[in-house]
Parts: sequence; structure tokens; C-alpha cells
Amino acid sequence: MVTPQDQGNDAGAPFLSYHEPGIIPILTLISFFYLLSVGEWVADKVFRAGLIGQIIVGLLYGVPVGNILLLEWQESFIALGYIGLLVIIFEGGLTIRLDLLRQNFVLSVISALVGVLTPIALSFGLLYGAWNFGALEAFIVGTALCSTSLGTTFVVINSASRDIDFSQTRIGTVLISAAILDDVCGLVLVSVIHQLRGIANQDGTNGSNLGWIIGRPLLASGLLALLTPIVAKFMAGPFFRRFVEVRFARLKHTSNIILMVFVLCAFLAIAAYAGASMLFGAFLAGAFVSSLPSKHPDAPFVGVLSREHGEETPGKSPTFVHSFERYVADVQRYVLQPLFFAGIGFAIPFLDMWKGEIVWKGVAFTLLMLFSKAVVGICVPLWDLLMDRKRSLLEKESVSTRPSFIPSSWAPATLLGTAMVARGEIGLIIIQIGLNETPFLSQKAFVIAVWAIVLNTILGPVAVGLLLKQVGSRIATDLRWGTQKRAGEEDITESATEEPREQ
Repeated sequence: MVTPQDQGNDAGAPFLSYHEPGIIPILTLISFFYLLSVGEWVADKVFRAGLIGQIIVGLLYGVPVGNILLLEWQESFIALGYIGLLVIIFEGGLTIRLDLLRQNFVLSVISALVGVLTPIALSFGLLYGAWNFGALEAFIVGTALCSTSLGTTFVVINSASRDIDFSQTRIGTVLISAAILDDVCGLVLVSVIHQLRGIANQDGTNGSNLGWIIGRPLLASGLLALLTPIVAKFMAGPFFRRFVEVRFARLKHTSNIILMVFVLCAFLAIAAYAGASMLFGAFLAGAFVSSLPSKHPDAPFVGVLSREHGEETPGKSPTFVHSFERYVADVQRYVLQPLFFAGIGFAIPFLDMWKGEIVWKGVAFTLLMLFSKAVVGICVPLWDLLMDRKRSLLEKESVSTRPSFIPSSWAPATLLGTAMVARGEIGLIIIQIGLNETPFLSQKAFVIAVWAIVLNTILGPVAVGLLLKQVGSRIATDLRWGTQKRAGEEDITESATEEPREQ
């Protein structure tokens, strides 16, 4: 192994001396990666959520319990896992239905606001009102619990069924966009928490600074969300289709990968330096890339039936999704994604969680925070009711003459509520910022919050897995909330049904 003493040779030359690793470190790493795979398989069979096994392996091998891995390895695995998180979210942006995202934006915003405000309000009610914690403590804990784990959300809905892509359903689109908006709001509040120490030490000038602290990430996120589709539609898209797209058919996967890496890195840098979330930048990068290709029937990306078809047909190119699946998906699935969830296990203060008062308060707070996200599901039947009333007024019909919205809405509503429950990486990041970088959060409040974050991250995916196992096909085929036809498909269907009548 290479140690700090081995950096450079005796003459001080600028290189790192290489030594053959010892058998114990090698066996340790082999067992770690092997158990990550085994843990995922077992947890998937038992809970329908393989990520739980990976979190447990990270807990056992990391600082919280066994501390088997060297600290430098754990830090490296956390960094690699975060890259995996960015790749997971980039894939979500690459594959999401942009037409459904536009159509359901208002519902997504409403769901996100419910998912942000309810945990904060209930945290104040219980921590500040009943348990006598400080107001700022309640605010920090509520902010940590208002987030939704984007990585967990994508992994759960993608692995729930091999036959159904829930990201292509209407309820899946609402879920993803609401989770993203939740994290944007959470990360805006993180910037406030991050600066609380400095604000507390200022005299009289904190108003303008607080305004900028809150406004910068909000403004940056809003401008990114606004400018990205404008640039894609009026500048980058036309330029790509006119000058670049035809040349992509020559290089096939190579050109696709180069463009995806370039766009992802560019969006990450823009988001980071502007003050927005890199996770939000990764999602926008994927959506930006997916919007570039032409929809013309003769275009290189149109009419490609499979990856092999795009690779072998002259004048055609594999799609960006095909290239991602061939060169990135396996690395993400078997290396980066397990390291991401193991990194969550590294960050859980396991031994501090088992004191009597901490346990019962942690469990009670967990149940309250589970409810605070599950209640987001009520937006689905209420939206159906609102749309039914609106339609009945336009058509001058009685709402009572229409089919009840409840039977068809309970399954999508439950999916939305349970999938929003997992807090994961964002919650742990926020609560640790509150503990380590402000003087306001006590160790007791920190551990109670960790109880809620960890248990919600476990219970949410389990509930989603069990739900989709029972009613996944019903959700996917639901006329309102399942897989929706694209505009072109609807036109074709309508013309095909109208032609016989004309004849």
C-alpha cells in the first residue's frame, strides 16, 4: 500500500512510490464490494428495496460500527458515490417525458409545497411546542426533513418493475418533478442554515445579507429552470439539428458520450458557481440533452428501433439513452450506486441512537415525519376532483353523474405519498451542516432527526416496493395517472378511427 511516508522517493522526486497492496486490505475491499451486491440481493428479496442492504453494509464497514475501511477509503467512496448520485439524476432527466413535465407543472409545484411546508410545520409543533427544543433547532430539523432523496426516488421507481418504466407515467413525472422542487427548496434553506453562525454574529446588517443568502440559490435555480428550455429550444436545439446531428450518425456512440459528458460537466459547473444545487443541474443537463434531437422522420435519432439498429444502419445513430445504457449504466448500477448508498451508511451515528429517551422520541418523530410526506398523496384525488368539477362546469354536467375519482386515484396517490418519504443523502447533509457549522443544534436534536431520516429512508422504499408489486400494473395502465400517449401517437390513433367513418 502507499502511505504518506512513501510519497516520492529518497531523492525527493515528484512521484508516488508504488507498493504491492497487502492481503488484508485486498480481502477487505473484496468482501466490501461482494457484500454490497449480496446485501442488495437479500434486501430486494425481503423488502423489495435493495438499497437498504447497501446502507446496512456501509453502516457495518464504516465509522459508525465496525470502522473496517480506512477513513481515506470511506471519503473516496463517498465522493464516488456522489458522482453516482449525479449520474442517477442525469439519467432521470434524460429519460423523463418532457411533455408530461410541462402538462403537470402546477400539480408538481403544489405537491412540492405540501412536501416542504408540512414537515417544517409539524417539526415546530412537536420539537418546539411539545419537547421544548429551540425555535432554530426545530427549523433546522424541519429543513432536513423537508427534503426528498432524489437518488432513492429514481432507484426505487426504476427497479420496481422490469416491465414498466414508471418514469414514463404521469404520476411518475409528478413524483420526480415534485422531489426535485423539494430539494431545491431544501437546498435554499440549507444556505440559510449554513450562514446562521455568521448572521448571529452580525450587528444590524443582517437584513441585506439574509436576503441575499436566501435569494441567491432561489434566483439561481429559477434562472436555470427558466433559461435551460429557452436556450434548448431557440439556440442549442436549432444549432444541433442543423450543423451537428447529421455528423453524429458517423461516430455513433462516441459522439453521444462526448456530448453528454460535456453538457453534464457544464451544467454542474454553472449550478455550483451560481449557487444552485448540482443535483438540480444534473437533472437539467439530462433534460437538455434529450430535447436536442430532431423529430423529423429522416433524422438520425428518429425511427431507431433498438441500439443494434442505430449501430448498424447507415445514416442512423443510437439514441442518447442507448449510449448511456451501453457505456454508463453498468458502472452506475454495480459500482457507483452501491457506493452512494454505502456512503449514507457511513454517515449514520448508529451508536448514539440507542439511548432510552432518544429511541422513543426518534421513533415518534419518525412516524410524524412519515405522515408529513405521505400526506402529499392527497394532492392526487383533490386534483382529480378539481378537474372533474372544472370539466363538469364546462360541459354543464353534474359531478355526481361522473365516475367517482377515488377508486382510480388511491393507488397513484399512495405511490406519490410513499415515494416522497425517503430523505436519504440530502437530509443527512442538511442535519450535519446544522450540527457542525452552527451553534444552534444540540446533539440530542441531531440524533432524533437522524432517527427520522434513516427510518424514513428505509420505510419509504419498502412501502413503494410492496405497493408496486401489488398494484404496479394498475397504476401504469390508469387512464389518468398511468402511461400517457404522446401527442403524435394520439393523432395517429384519431386519424385511424376517423377514416372508416368517412368512408
